[in-house]
Amino acid sequence: MNFFEVQVVYTRQTGEDNPCTVKESYLVEALTPSSAENRVIEEIKPIVSGQCDVLRIIQRKFYDLIPNSEGDYWYKARVEMITIEDSGRETRKGVIVYVQASSVKKAVKQLQMNLEQCDCELVSIAKTQILELYRDV
Repeated sequence: MNFFEVQVVYTRQTGEDNPCTVKESYLVEALTPSSAENRVIEEIKPIVSGQCDVLRIIQRKFYDLIPNSEGDYWYKARVEMITIEDSGRETRKGVIVYVQASSVKKAVKQLQMNLEQCDCELVSIAKTQILELYRDV
């Protein structure tokens, strides 16, 4: 299965006749970009008032995905996986891990807990614009 980041722009009703235009990103597990697009449009249809446009669809490749139902944000962490070869030479491979958490501090803690079996080093972590993850059931 593939993961796609789908960015959409649409008008949302915010209360008493106060529509506003929003731009949001979603991470979707899907077979194709078009099925990812359809999934996002179907999910947000109840809150859209007016036109919904897909701005871009990007396939995302990553090492791991760490969801957390208590998390409000998605963070993108760059991690170096460290291996020692038989010759004693150290090699490092950079990978991406997405972590859902309510703060950077909690994201780092959750990342460390999930990767404690691996010899790795956190290089960077940043909040993404991803609002929601939609996975195939």
